[in-house]
Amino acid sequence: MGSVSKTRVGVAQPSSARRPTVLLVDDDPDMHAFFGGVLKQLDERVTLEAFTHAMDAIVWAAGNIADLVFADYIMPQLNGLEFVRRLRVLPGYAQVPVVMVTASEDIGVRYAALDAGMTDFLTKPIDKHECLARSRNLLALRRYQLALESRRRLLEDMVNEATQEVRDRERETLFRLARAGEFRDAETGHHLVRIAHYSRLIADTIGLGSEEAEAIELAAPLHDIGKIGIPDHILLKAGMLDEPEWDMMRTHTLIGHEILKDSASKFVRMGALIALGHHERYDGTGYPHRVAGDHIPLCARIVAVADVFDALTSVRPYKTNWPASQAYDYLLSEAGKKLDPQLVEAFLGIREAVEAVRQRFSDPSGTGLPATSRLST
Repeated sequence: MGSVSKTRVGVAQPSSARRPTVLLVDDDPDMHAFFGGVLKQLDERVTLEAFTHAMDAIVWAAGNIADLVFADYIMPQLNGLEFVRRLRVLPGYAQVPVVMVTASEDIGVRYAALDAGMTDFLTKPIDKHECLARSRNLLALRRYQLALESRRRLLEDMVNEATQEVRDRERETLFRLARAGEFRDAETGHHLVRIAHYSRLIADTIGLGSEEAEAIELAAPLHDIGKIGIPDHILLKAGMLDEPEWDMMRTHTLIGHEILKDSASKFVRMGALIALGHHERYDGTGYPHRVAGDHIPLCARIVAVADVFDALTSVRPYKTNWPASQAYDYLLSEAGKKLDPQLVEAFLGIREAVEAVRQRFSDPSGTGLPATSRLST
């Protein structure tokens, strides 16, 4: 095993000051004493971690960060070049100054050392004044690096905090916009929350990226925003609608798209696609444009599955709620007809997560009228 020395040298500093650490790797114990003596002359207290074997130093560095490293070129196990290559890939060591101590004047060795990640060189026999000056300068460089990194992290945190505030406000605005569309309807805010969560679950399950999945989650509650333009006598009718009333009800997809299209917000633009396409059918018999299959935007196909399931399992003035098992069976029966079969399969495969959302965001207890469902709307 390599010998290890832990020596604090130099002038005492206030307890709040950070003590820099110098890592020394040299198989000659006399060099440990030499560097210890040099470092005593620095203007700050320094902790010296000295190793005679490079692998011992690598093990130490894997759990500790040095501020300056001195490594001999000729060592058993690993030479200085291989040591610095391994050191540079350890977390926190990309920018730490590393000095090679060598008796070689071979320019090829020095080029190889620079390519491996060496910062500077000390040539044996080492001049004490040169060693002291290089140590002082490189530790100052390290302090500047740490100060810049601290500043970068502070600015990054400030940007992230500001960005999160903007995203939170946009999320709230989107939800309030969606609630405006539902305000005259019999549906509750929990319906919008469930639609958002169901849609996100589907998006995650089919492997969409986090940004696209989040966009679908935030845009999904806008699916019925167009109902704001449907007359009360149709929207709030408890019984079945006649054909002219159905025709008017179906225009909510076009109204919603008109309200949301061309927005500067990517979430609102996706909401426009969902509003327009969530009543299209996979077999091409839906509305408003009778598009089929993959020609229906994926976001709209996802929300269609979530919306149908929530409509079935929720109480409305014109219907009672269905048991979840019956609703799942209905989704399966509509796979490839009304709904995208792959999305139905994905949804049925995450029933436990779906039920957790349904229980968490359940509506206040109430009873709907035992009438036929308006699933075709």
